[in-house]
Amino acid sequence: MAKAVDEEMKDAEPASTSTVDSDAASPEHKSRLSPTDQLSANLAVLEKAVSLKETRMISGRLLRQTASIRHQLTPQILSDFVTQALPEDATMGPLLLKQLMQAAASAMDTQDAPKEATGQTAASTSSLPEAEAYATLIVTQYLVDNKLCSEAKEVTTAAVQRLSEFNRRTLDTLAARIYFYYSWSHECCNSLSEIRSRLLALHRTAVLRHDEFGQETLVNLLLRNYLHYNLYDQAEKFRAKAQRPEHSRSHTQYCRYLFYLGRIKAIQLEYTDARDYLQQAARKAPNSALGFRVTVSKWLILVRLLLGEIPEHQDFTQPGLRQPLQAYYELTQAVRGGDLTLFRRAAETNHKVFAEDKVSNLIVRLRHNVIRAGLRRISLAYSRISLADVASKLGLPNVEDTESIVAKAIRDGGIDATIDHEHSYMSSKEVTDIYSTEEPQSAFHARVAFCLDIHNEAVRAMRFDPAAHKPKDKLPTERTMTDAEVAKAIEEAESEEP
Repeated sequence: MAKAVDEEMKDAEPASTSTVDSDAASPEHKSRLSPTDQLSANLAVLEKAVSLKETRMISGRLLRQTASIRHQLTPQILSDFVTQALPEDATMGPLLLKQLMQAAASAMDTQDAPKEATGQTAASTSSLPEAEAYATLIVTQYLVDNKLCSEAKEVTTAAVQRLSEFNRRTLDTLAARIYFYYSWSHECCNSLSEIRSRLLALHRTAVLRHDEFGQETLVNLLLRNYLHYNLYDQAEKFRAKAQRPEHSRSHTQYCRYLFYLGRIKAIQLEYTDARDYLQQAARKAPNSALGFRVTVSKWLILVRLLLGEIPEHQDFTQPGLRQPLQAYYELTQAVRGGDLTLFRRAAETNHKVFAEDKVSNLIVRLRHNVIRAGLRRISLAYSRISLADVASKLGLPNVEDTESIVAKAIRDGGIDATIDHEHSYMSSKEVTDIYSTEEPQSAFHARVAFCLDIHNEAVRAMRFDPAAHKPKDKLPTERTMTDAEVAKAIEEAESEEP
């Protein structure tokens, strides 16, 4: 599931990019282009973006058009593109052709070789390092789509070494994508810990070079690296000290960052902050990133349960979420009813699911919330009940433990009751009007704070002209003319004086 999350989020990024080039081809025209012609057109777009030093054209139009033909590419098409687009002395050329030949050989074992259509435009040769990085990216995507993890690992490792030789802002977007697949391929090969020091060095270099795309991507990759091995303390220390761009350049990278931050806060018992971060990640996630939305929903459900909130039924019935969240729905039903026996059964039945999702430690913490929910229902239903009956209804082992649990719930404010230790029973106090308490005020405050947070985020997300604070070109001229007129007027006034 974790791998599917990043893959779907990466595919969704070009579609969510807001910057669209003014002379972008129409959807009807793009649909008529063959993959070979589209790759040639993409190379022309890349060369134009490099000549204009326009990075938004690369992060928007180029990657979006590449995503539209990603699943139509074949080893033959990619081999022809690499041969035609890259010069003979290109560093990555031989390695890319070698991996494509191996991929083609493996594909021949299961299906017929794809036939290349005739009459297609050949790509022009480009000596730009951006063209080499782009060819590496599309070959890596093909290897990843076909589950050739070891081949992708070899290609991305060589590509990262090659990218370290350049310091060009037009390479930042493509390099960030390659860094992502570099980490993904090592994760597939169970060697994620081997590249942690390399990722730290790449992040340090990106900060020094003001590479904002690289900073965002590498921060998320390092957080994922730490969380993969349950190193939450190290992840929090890195997050607190790592430098990120003031304004996010990638929508999906920001969603990932919020998700990782929510996970860290949840493990560190900061459930309120964790809920806020996870809710933002769920709202900002693209609709096409189903795997990411499922994973965020799982963590958000558990965090809300730990806060004493019960998720709505519609949270489990959204399209594509019903089956993946079935185990969490059963858990929610147990917490809602305060049934400790049902909670144990749900936890044991879905133990493998919770272990794969890495939420087993949160499930253990939920036991106390189940008991508190059961006590709350009992206190509302009975004005007076013996502790032995409370233990029987909650499924607790003995009366002594029940008395301690009830006393703690009373002290924490979970229930409004008293304990008669001599006669061993619990007496519930009369239910007061909820509007005479502070609960409506706290709920209203939470809603107002949420609206203010959305307003502040919207303001921070707005783009302003970097030169807006500078005076316009005509302002100095107008000011000089005004000063000259004033000086002339003074001279005339002085000359007119007797």
